[in-house]
Amino acid sequence: MASRAPQTASDKTLAVLEALSEHARITDIAHATGLPKPTVHRILQTLVQRGYARPSGDGDYLGGPRMLAVAGRFLQRLDLPVLLRPLLRDLQERTGWTVHLALLAGDEAVYVDKLEGAKPYHLASRVGMGLPLHSTSIGKSILASLPEPEARQLLSRAGMPGRTANTVTDVDDLLAELRRTSDRGYAEDHEENEAGVCAVGAPVVDHTGRCVGAVSAAALVHHMSVEAAERHGRLVAATAREISRALGAPV
Repeated sequence: MASRAPQTASDKTLAVLEALSEHARITDIAHATGLPKPTVHRILQTLVQRGYARPSGDGDYLGGPRMLAVAGRFLQRLDLPVLLRPLLRDLQERTGWTVHLALLAGDEAVYVDKLEGAKPYHLASRVGMGLPLHSTSIGKSILASLPEPEARQLLSRAGMPGRTANTVTDVDDLLAELRRTSDRGYAEDHEENEAGVCAVGAPVVDHTGRCVGAVSAAALVHHMSVEAAERHGRLVAATAREISRALGAPV
């Protein structure tokens, strides 16, 4: 039970609405909110009248059509790069490297934001560019978050062409690296997608816990010592967790 029950009418309604996203039974919602069952029932009836909840027919309650409509309109207006830019800017300032945010789109990822690093050079990446999953830190972060059979199936569909002399093109070798990536919390790209460029990346998950993309920090190879990769990898992983929280992830 909640340590302290909501006090105001608005608090109680919001608490029930939030609990409804995870629970259907009045008893469970009451337990999650710390509210009496009669209070929960009264609030649910109001939410049903307004379209934010609906009875399932067996005494349980589900989210209503108006909740979905409001969420859909909000998502349409949501500008992720603008919302997440402060977190990306902080990462760029702390690492000095070029920072990317990419979202999963089919069997590849697509850059949706890029902040140039502090060094006097510019990487070839650009917003809107697609990138392969098997040869990039962003892609490997995404792959490492998937169940291994799903990752293997995706790699089979997309292929694993050699981008540079360092690209891993054997699926079993890459899956072994993905297991290390998962244990470490961030992925590494050692000139595997572009000669002379290295990067570290970490996965971003949404409110369902599903990986939807990744964030990375990239630099020219002579800036990527073992110590720098480890230090910046931890920073990237921390930023990815903050971005995931901003997207409603339970992390």
